[in-house]
Parts: sequence; structure tokens; C-alpha cells
Amino acid sequence: MNDSTYNGESNKEFISENPGRDCQKVGTAKFLGQDPMKVHAPVWTVIGNQGDSQCYIGVTDKVATVQEAMSKRILQDNLNVRLIAPNFAGGVSDGQLNGTSQMRFSLIGREVTHDAACLHLSGSEAKGIIAVVACDKPPVGTLAALLEHNEPAIIMSDGSIRPGRDPQTEERIDLVSCFQVAGDADGEKKARYAMNACPGCGSCGGMFTYNTMQSFFGALGMEPLHMVAPASQDPRRIQQFPDELVEYLLVMTEKNIRPRDIVTRASLRNAINVAIAMGGSTNVVLHAPEIARAAGLDFWNEVITQQEFNELSRTTPVLINARPFGAYSMVDIEAKGGLPVIVKELLQAGLLDGSCITCTGETLQEQINRLNPSAPDGDVIHSVAKPFKPTGGLRMLSGNLAPEGGAVIKVAGVEGGMKDGIFTGKAQVFNSEAAVLEALTHTPEIFQDKDMVVIRYAGPQGAPGMPEMLDPTSRITTLCRQKNITIALMTDARFSGGSVGLVIGHVTPEAYLGGPIALVENGDTITVDLNTDSIDCTELHDIDTKTKRFNQWQQAVKENGGIHPHAAKVENRLLKRMRATARTALQGAGI
Repeated sequence: MNDSTYNGESNKEFISENPGRDCQKVGTAKFLGQDPMKVHAPVWTVIGNQGDSQCYIGVTDKVATVQEAMSKRILQDNLNVRLIAPNFAGGVSDGQLNGTSQMRFSLIGREVTHDAACLHLSGSEAKGIIAVVACDKPPVGTLAALLEHNEPAIIMSDGSIRPGRDPQTEERIDLVSCFQVAGDADGEKKARYAMNACPGCGSCGGMFTYNTMQSFFGALGMEPLHMVAPASQDPRRIQQFPDELVEYLLVMTEKNIRPRDIVTRASLRNAINVAIAMGGSTNVVLHAPEIARAAGLDFWNEVITQQEFNELSRTTPVLINARPFGAYSMVDIEAKGGLPVIVKELLQAGLLDGSCITCTGETLQEQINRLNPSAPDGDVIHSVAKPFKPTGGLRMLSGNLAPEGGAVIKVAGVEGGMKDGIFTGKAQVFNSEAAVLEALTHTPEIFQDKDMVVIRYAGPQGAPGMPEMLDPTSRITTLCRQKNITIALMTDARFSGGSVGLVIGHVTPEAYLGGPIALVENGDTITVDLNTDSIDCTELHDIDTKTKRFNQWQQAVKENGGIHPHAAKVENRLLKRMRATARTALQGAGI
């Protein structure tokens, strides 16, 4: 890098060609304790995610500490950099909204965060960025904005919340535990869980979507590996990591390493492999295409095909014993060495490309060599030779219900009901999440073994906003465990990383667009076959039946002014925007 960029000598004489533009820059510099003579220097900034729950509470202090570390380094080394005030982009809390109509805003929060971060970075012409991210959708929107802006940038997760404890049984509990007791008749137990499940602050602590995506970011190279797993309240996030982040940003700037140099076909494949090996959330196949798009790549055509994805899932074992399909939380994984242990294990097995450059200025292999993580402990983190589960956690399905593929199942979360990799059930159709929750609450006896619950008109355009189904999946899981039966679920919406059971999401084309899921009727036979990675409705194999049902669907749309009567009406500005412009789930469901 040109020395004049950082050498303060270039600013010995201050010249203002436009005082109107410069006076606020000078005022801001003085207020922040920076040199006002450097107001024409390249801009550095700290950005953070904010929202309405404890997921985001720790972000403000971390942003302030990173800002302080950046300020001190600029003054200490007399860097020719103009530091500006931190900026925040907001999201909503999935946990508080699951099962409500407000959950439609969750995925939209990814897009709004993207917009806000883009506005700040481009409007301020930022040349160096450190982002502190929390929850699960805002971090993806933040990374997408960083990739499109493509100036040196680095991410640090705010960190996970620690598990709570039931004061009566001493059992570890968390947010997903609470959703799973929602149908319990014991009101005192439900109150105990609500009062004790989420102590402190931080994002969801299991291998749910937040930790899936933070692990993805680390393996991708955009977040230092050792900063992923520590809890939000781990003192290193305030006392140690901020100075390290500034050092890494300096290295990136000096070497001219930009986000699109880091996020490549090879690093995206690394990140997907890590997500599979950690039994990650189905949301990763929604967010990965959006991240790839922001990096200028077509995920399913240029990075990995659905068939290759499934082959990876068949050959990559699950290495961690983690919630929701196992026993432990991310803080337990950190206690055993964290993400570096897992990445090292996969590198040694030849399952990752160690030559990919990362935000530390090192290759992935070099970063692991420096961190020198321990071997897997065999309980929380397992080895490739002796994995927790022999095959990976996710699988993409195609068939007459998903003719382009794209339907996704978390195999690691399946608790039973399949024989020789096949499930066959009878459809029980609901045209909204609210309808199935009503039935689960008031008439749970209608659900029988081998039912396939269908929730539709809940996709990116149908809901709109593609809400996740943690509330119904949790209630169904509890019902299945109580009765020792299997109830499957398929939907054109998506799932929380906390969902378990035989659940298939992202079914596309969605019902709102007249996809095959809109044509399924009560009593139809639905087959899920993991041997062929397929999902099919027997009745829709008959062309006459399919044509008749589609014609009836089209007629209902025509008679209802162009929108099917089962699709919710929307007046809200953001919901209207999502309905009008949302891409398919296979394309990331962005706008």
C-alpha cells in the first residue's frame, strides 16, 4: 500500500475547497478526539446490528470498544485515516415473534439491514470496516453489504447466550426448550422455563441459525475462527478481540485484501462443508445463495450443484453433539477449543481447501497452524474417524412437489419415522401457520401417526416474508415424543435452526405462485425418499388430476382479483415490497 495513505505528514497543511462539506467532518473529528486535519483521509468505520431483544444487547458495548481500539491505533501510529461515528442497522428477534404474524418481518430484516449498511458504507465511502453482528438475519445482510461495497472489512460475532437452568430440576434449558413445552398442561413448568431459559445476553446458543451462520462466516474467511464460539459475555470480546480486529484490518488494508478476494467459490464450499459437519440450520441454504450473489457468484451453478451438495452431505459426518439434535451448546464447544478444532479436523481429513485467504491476512491453513487447536475431545466435538453422526445434516430434495429442487430437510434433526430412508404419509393441509397452531392448541387429537402436515401460502411472496416455523415444529415434536408417533411437516416457508423432526422446508415454486404444493389435498399420499433425495405427491403423478387442480387454482385466483384467496392481504410497506420483488427460496429469497 502507498505509504501516504497512512503517513500523517501528508496532512500538515489543511486546505478546504468546500467549507460547507468540511465543517461537519471537522466537528465530528474533534468530538471523537481525532485529528481534524485528516478530514480528507480515507474513512474507517465500525458498524453493528441492533434490535429489540437480548440477542443484540451486547453489541453496543462491543462496538464502542472496537471504536476505541480503532481510535487509539489511528492516533498511536498517526494513521492517515478519518474515523467516523459508529452506525447501526436493525433487525427483529425471531424468538419473540415465532408463531405470530410479525414473524414475517424476520427475513425482511436481513434485507433492511443490507439496505442500511449499504447506505452508510457507500454514503460515507468507507475504506475500512469492522462489523459486530448479532442474531441471524442481520449478519447476513451486513456481509452482503460488505461484499457489494468491497473495501477491506472484517466481522466479529457478538457471541452466544449461555444456557439457562430449570431451578427445580437443574436441567439445562434454552429458547427451543421453551417452545417445546408450549403445549404442556403444566402451567407452572411453562412459567419456570420462560423465567429461566435465557439468562444474560447473546444470540441463541445451540447449533441454530445464528451459530450456523457465524461458523459459516469463520470458515468462509470473513471472521477470525477463534472469535466465533466464545459467549457474548466472554471478557475477551471486550478486552482482547478489539485490538486484534484493528490489527487484522490494517493487514487487510496493507495487502489490499477485500471481501470478494475472500469469498470465492472455494471458500463458499469450505463454509458449506463446515455447516454440514456441524449439523447446521436449513437456513444456510437460504443465506448462502444471497452471500454468493453479493460476491458476484451464482451459488447453485458456479459454487455447488444440488447434487454435489447432497454428495457432500452423504460423505461429511456430523462432528458435534449440539442442540437441537444433541446435548451441548456453543459455549461447551468453545470450552473444548471452539471452531478451530472442527476446521482443523476437516482440513486434516482433506475436506476443506486450506489455501483460501482469510480476513487475518493468512490462508485458512495458516490461521489454523497459528491457533494450533487441540484434538477433538470425543464428547462435545468428535473426530472424522469417530463422528457424532456418520452423515451430514442437510439434504436438498426434488420431485413433483419441488420440480426444480430446492426443498431442504435437516437429516441430523430427524428423530424417527423413516424406514430404509423412506417416509410415506397422508397429507393434512393448512393454508396458514395460524391454522395449524390453532389445531395443535385446541384439537391435537386430529394429528395421527404418519401424517404429513402441509403449511402453505407462507413462502417469500405468499406470507410474505417466508416466516420460520419454530412454534409448530416444536409443538409437533413434543406431540410425537408424547405419543411415540411420527408427524412430518412440509412447507413453502422455512424453519428455525432450532427445529427438529421430519420437516421439509423451502418447497418451491411456492403456493402463492401456483406451485405443486398449492395443489395438494387432504388425504394425498406424500413420499420423502432420502435414497433418491426426492419428495413426491402420488396423486400429482396423474396429469389429469394435476391439470384439473391447477385449473381450479387459477380460477380461484381470477375470481379473487389476481391473488389466491388463501394468501394473506398486506398493506404494510415492507410486506408489499417483499411480495412484489422477493426471489425464490432457491435464489436466497432476497429482494
